[in-house]
Amino acid sequence: MAIERLGIVGSGIMGSGIAEVAAKAGITVVLRSRKQESADAMVAALGKSLAKQVSRGKLDQADADAVAGRVSATADLDALADCDLVVESVVEDLDVKKQLFVELDRIVKDGGILATNTSTLPVVEMAVETGRPERVCGIHFFNPAPAMSLVEVIRTLVSSDETVAEAVAFAEACGKSPVVVEDRAGFIVNALLFPYLNNAVRMLENRTATREDIDAAMMGGCNFPMGPLALLDLVGLDTSLAILDALYTEFHDPNYSAVPLLRRMVAAGHLGRKSGRGFYDYAKK
Repeated sequence: MAIERLGIVGSGIMGSGIAEVAAKAGITVVLRSRKQESADAMVAALGKSLAKQVSRGKLDQADADAVAGRVSATADLDALADCDLVVESVVEDLDVKKQLFVELDRIVKDGGILATNTSTLPVVEMAVETGRPERVCGIHFFNPAPAMSLVEVIRTLVSSDETVAEAVAFAEACGKSPVVVEDRAGFIVNALLFPYLNNAVRMLENRTATREDIDAAMMGGCNFPMGPLALLDLVGLDTSLAILDALYTEFHDPNYSAVPLLRRMVAAGHLGRKSGRGFYDYAKK
């Protein structure tokens, strides 16, 4: 089944990013948030992104208008009923996601795929909340979705081959490079990335080097585009802590045990770029 109508649940940056890549692929997109104002704000954010691309000569105005015309906003979950695929990108809380899947299973047409954009949580626990567990999978886009080429397609123990194949085809239609991974905490990227990020925080806590020198070393020595502490600020320290906790819960590997400094910073509200302060200070002068 080709994906012609996509539903997205969640009002964050990931939702608008996924909407942009799907709409550029010619797919009709319905963005749903709990409040109409936040849903409208997602559409506005998409409009700003398209306008910026037009101003830089990366997109024609006619094409930008066509992309924007494929996207609508709603606060009504029932508006997703006719979607071929619904991707949720709400808060990384398993109980919240499980309840959402119960509702989506009730609303979305028979045969529609229900997917989660979770970066860490067990997809099968959402799947078994539905009456169509074989039609549930993970489709994990990376932030920012328009720029990042990778999509992890997560196969649960009960996902059908057809569901996984359709999810892969959807990602390819969006111009992405999908990889298929089994339903394990962290999947591929985060399972490998977060021990590295956690150990960078440990180095800072142990005063091995300054934050600037730790980041400079990994950029200059490994040719990474961003240092680990700056990357944590971009991801969000609260999100990073939740990922580490989920990884540790599943594997009990000490490398996944969050460094105390990271936990204290989250408790203090120093969450990175989104709060204006993390390992670096982003407050407007």
